Amino acid sequence: MAGLTGCAKMDQALDKQWMTVDFSPNTTAATALHVRAACSHIADTPPLPLPAKWNTLNVMYGIEYDTTNSSPAQLAELQTCLGKFKSVLGVDPEDAGDEGD
Repeated sequence: MAGLTGCAKMDQALDKQWMTVDFSPNTTAATALHVRAACSHIADTPPLPLPAKWNTLNVMYGIEYDTTNSSPAQLAELQTCLGKFKSVLGVDPEDAGDEGD
């Protein structure tokens, strides 16, 4: 039974999906955090936690939204919200299977 539990946890981890926001090079941490907050209202698409110790670099490259349970409409709403900010260049959809590529 313990083996089945381990497999279930592994499958659950592999099912994780998220969107990483790409910002223009001169974006400040304050701007990235503002964008994160402004687009955090979309149901089933919450922002992922920030690192405990953050700086401009890991904020600029670390704004991510959990899209594991998002519908296509919610993904579109997130992209529309993010598109309102000139500092956002785009988003990269990712999943746990992408890690290590």
